[in-house]
Amino acid sequence: MADVLPLVEARLTTALGEPDARAAVTFLGMDRIEVLRFHEGDVVRYATLGMSRQPMTDPTAVLADPVKGPRAELVLSVRAGLADTDKLLRPLAVLAASPQVEGLVVAPGASLDVGEPLWPGAPFTSVLVGEPGGLVEDLELDAPLDPVRFLPLLPMTPNEAAWKRVHGAQALQERWLANGTDLRDPARKSVPLD
Repeated sequence: MADVLPLVEARLTTALGEPDARAAVTFLGMDRIEVLRFHEGDVVRYATLGMSRQPMTDPTAVLADPVKGPRAELVLSVRAGLADTDKLLRPLAVLAASPQVEGLVVAPGASLDVGEPLWPGAPFTSVLVGEPGGLVEDLELDAPLDPVRFLPLLPMTPNEAAWKRVHGAQALQERWLANGTDLRDPARKSVPLD
Protein backbone atom coordinates (compact mmCIF):
# COMPACT_ATOMS: atom_id res chain seq x y z
CA MET A 1 0.00 0.00 0.00
CA ALA A 2 1.28 3.45 -0.89
CA ASP A 3 2.57 5.70 1.88
CA VAL A 4 0.06 8.51 2.41
CA LEU A 5 2.51 10.82 4.18
CA PRO A 6 4.07 12.39 1.06
CA LEU A 7 0.54 13.25 -0.13
CA VAL A 8 -0.32 14.68 3.30
CA GLU A 9 2.83 16.81 3.37
CA ALA A 10 2.09 18.07 -0.15
CA ARG A 11 -1.43 19.08 0.93
CA LEU A 12 -0.03 20.92 3.96
CA THR A 13 2.55 22.84 1.92
CA THR A 14 -0.07 23.71 -0.72
CA ALA A 15 -2.34 25.16 1.98
CA LEU A 16 0.22 26.65 4.38
CA GLY A 17 3.42 27.21 2.36
CA GLU A 18 6.82 25.68 3.01
CA PRO A 19 7.51 24.71 6.63
CA ASP A 20 10.30 26.70 8.24
CA ALA A 21 11.08 24.01 10.81
CA ARG A 22 10.29 20.39 11.60
CA ALA A 23 10.88 18.10 14.52
CA ALA A 24 10.37 14.38 14.93
CA VAL A 25 9.33 12.39 17.98
CA THR A 26 9.48 8.62 18.15
CA PHE A 27 7.64 6.72 20.84
CA LEU A 28 8.71 3.21 21.80
CA GLY A 29 7.17 0.68 19.41
CA MET A 30 5.56 3.34 17.20
CA ASP A 31 6.21 5.05 13.92
CA ARG A 32 7.73 8.51 14.00
CA ILE A 33 5.47 11.56 14.31
CA GLU A 34 6.76 14.81 12.83
CA VAL A 35 5.55 18.30 13.66
CA LEU A 36 5.96 20.93 10.96
CA ARG A 37 5.98 24.67 11.70
CA PHE A 38 4.61 27.24 9.26
CA HIS A 39 4.73 31.05 9.61
CA GLU A 40 2.10 33.23 7.98
CA GLY A 41 2.25 36.87 8.99
CA ASP A 42 1.86 37.09 12.77
CA VAL A 43 0.50 33.52 13.03
CA VAL A 44 2.53 30.36 13.50
CA ARG A 45 0.91 27.03 12.69
CA TYR A 46 2.00 23.61 13.86
CA ALA A 47 0.84 20.55 11.91
CA THR A 48 1.44 16.89 12.64
CA LEU A 49 2.70 14.48 10.00
CA GLY A 50 2.42 10.78 10.74
CA MET A 51 -0.90 10.40 12.55
CA SER A 52 -2.63 9.58 9.23
CA ARG A 53 -0.16 6.81 8.37
CA GLN A 54 -2.67 4.31 9.77
CA PRO A 55 -6.44 4.59 10.15
CA MET A 56 -7.84 5.21 13.61
CA THR A 57 -9.65 2.17 14.96
CA ASP A 58 -12.71 1.97 17.16
CA PRO A 59 -11.35 0.88 20.56
CA THR A 60 -14.19 -1.66 20.86
CA ALA A 61 -13.23 -3.42 17.61
CA VAL A 62 -11.81 -6.91 18.04
CA LEU A 63 -9.33 -6.47 15.18
CA ALA A 64 -7.88 -3.25 13.80
CA ASP A 65 -8.60 -2.79 10.09
CA PRO A 66 -5.29 -1.82 8.44
CA VAL A 67 -7.08 -0.08 5.54
CA LYS A 68 -10.49 1.33 6.46
CA GLY A 69 -11.11 3.88 9.16
CA PRO A 70 -10.79 7.62 9.71
CA ARG A 71 -7.42 9.29 9.16
CA ALA A 72 -6.40 12.69 10.46
CA GLU A 73 -3.61 15.14 11.17
CA LEU A 74 -3.72 17.93 13.76
CA VAL A 75 -3.19 21.68 13.17
CA LEU A 76 -2.76 24.26 15.92
CA SER A 77 -2.46 28.01 15.20
CA VAL A 78 -1.19 30.69 17.61
CA ARG A 79 -0.01 34.27 17.40
CA ALA A 80 3.76 34.39 16.94
CA GLY A 81 6.19 35.98 19.37
CA LEU A 82 3.91 36.09 22.44
CA ALA A 83 5.01 32.82 24.08
CA ASP A 84 7.55 30.02 23.68
CA THR A 85 5.12 27.95 21.63
CA ASP A 86 7.88 25.92 19.94
CA LYS A 87 7.87 23.81 23.12
CA LEU A 88 4.46 22.63 21.86
CA LEU A 89 6.14 20.12 19.55
CA ARG A 90 6.30 17.19 21.98
CA PRO A 91 2.76 17.62 23.45
CA LEU A 92 1.40 17.87 19.89
CA ALA A 93 3.24 14.69 18.90
CA VAL A 94 1.81 12.96 21.99
CA LEU A 95 -1.72 13.96 20.91
CA ALA A 96 -1.04 12.72 17.36
CA ALA A 97 0.18 9.38 18.74
CA SER A 98 -2.87 8.89 20.97
CA PRO A 99 -4.93 6.93 18.39
CA GLN A 100 -2.19 4.30 18.13
CA VAL A 101 -1.17 4.33 21.80
CA GLU A 102 -4.59 4.59 23.44
CA GLY A 103 -6.92 3.38 20.69
CA LEU A 104 -8.68 6.74 20.44
CA VAL A 105 -10.63 7.95 17.45
CA VAL A 106 -9.95 11.70 17.36
CA ALA A 107 -13.01 13.51 16.00
CA PRO A 108 -14.48 17.03 16.04
CA GLY A 109 -15.90 17.96 19.43
CA ALA A 110 -13.47 15.75 21.35
CA SER A 111 -11.23 17.03 24.14
CA LEU A 112 -7.60 15.97 24.29
CA ASP A 113 -5.57 16.62 27.43
CA VAL A 114 -1.79 16.41 27.85
CA GLY A 115 -1.89 16.84 31.63
CA GLU A 116 0.61 19.72 31.63
CA PRO A 117 0.85 23.17 30.01
CA LEU A 118 1.00 22.93 26.20
CA TRP A 119 4.12 25.15 26.35
CA PRO A 120 5.97 26.84 29.25
CA GLY A 121 3.61 29.18 31.09
CA ALA A 122 0.64 28.27 28.91
CA PRO A 123 -2.78 28.60 30.57
CA PHE A 124 -3.90 25.54 28.55
CA THR A 125 -3.44 21.81 29.22
CA SER A 126 -6.02 20.57 26.74
CA VAL A 127 -7.48 21.28 23.33
CA LEU A 128 -10.88 21.08 21.70
CA VAL A 129 -10.85 19.33 18.32
CA GLY A 130 -12.53 21.60 15.76
CA GLU A 131 -14.28 20.87 12.48
CA PRO A 132 -12.03 20.10 9.48
CA GLY A 133 -12.11 21.65 6.04
CA GLY A 134 -11.45 25.30 6.83
CA LEU A 135 -7.71 25.91 6.76
CA VAL A 136 -6.58 22.71 5.02
CA GLU A 137 -9.01 20.79 2.82
CA ASP A 138 -9.51 17.07 3.32
CA LEU A 139 -7.15 14.89 1.29
CA GLU A 140 -9.07 12.29 -0.71
CA LEU A 141 -7.26 8.94 -1.03
CA ASP A 142 -7.88 6.06 -3.42
CA ALA A 143 -10.70 3.73 -2.36
CA PRO A 144 -11.12 1.96 -0.02
CA LEU A 145 -9.04 4.41 2.09
CA ASP A 146 -10.90 7.13 4.00
CA PRO A 147 -9.80 10.73 3.36
CA VAL A 148 -7.26 12.43 5.61
CA ARG A 149 -8.95 15.19 7.61
CA PHE A 150 -6.92 18.11 9.00
CA LEU A 151 -8.39 18.81 12.42
CA PRO A 152 -7.83 22.24 14.00
CA LEU A 153 -6.99 22.22 17.70
CA LEU A 154 -8.37 24.99 19.91
CA PRO A 155 -6.53 25.40 23.24
CA MET A 156 -8.77 25.28 26.32
CA THR A 157 -8.11 26.46 29.86
CA PRO A 158 -8.88 23.91 32.61
CA ASN A 159 -12.08 25.84 33.47
CA GLU A 160 -13.19 25.80 29.82
CA ALA A 161 -12.47 22.07 29.57
CA ALA A 162 -14.54 21.38 32.69
CA TRP A 163 -17.39 23.58 31.41
CA LYS A 164 -17.26 21.82 28.02
CA ARG A 165 -17.63 18.41 29.72
CA VAL A 166 -20.92 19.61 31.23
CA HIS A 167 -22.34 21.77 28.43
CA GLY A 168 -20.73 20.32 25.29
CA ALA A 169 -18.35 21.50 22.58
CA GLN A 170 -20.97 23.50 20.67
CA ALA A 171 -21.90 25.53 23.77
CA LEU A 172 -18.24 26.34 24.47
CA GLN A 173 -17.65 27.42 20.87
CA GLU A 174 -20.75 29.63 21.04
CA ARG A 175 -19.45 31.16 24.28
CA TRP A 176 -16.08 31.89 22.62
CA LEU A 177 -17.82 33.46 19.63
CA ALA A 178 -20.20 35.57 21.74
CA ASN A 179 -17.24 36.97 23.70
CA GLY A 180 -15.04 37.61 20.65
CA THR A 181 -12.37 35.27 22.06
CA ASP A 182 -9.07 35.28 20.16
CA LEU A 183 -8.37 31.55 20.17
CA ARG A 184 -4.92 32.18 18.67
CA ASP A 185 -3.79 34.28 21.64
CA PRO A 186 -1.28 32.02 23.49
CA ALA A 187 -1.77 33.95 26.74
CA ARG A 188 -5.53 34.50 26.67
CA LYS A 189 -7.65 34.16 29.77
CA SER A 190 -10.60 31.81 30.17
CA VAL A 191 -13.84 33.00 28.58
CA PRO A 192 -16.49 34.08 31.16
CA LEU A 193 -18.41 30.92 32.05
CA ASP A 194 -21.05 32.11 34.53
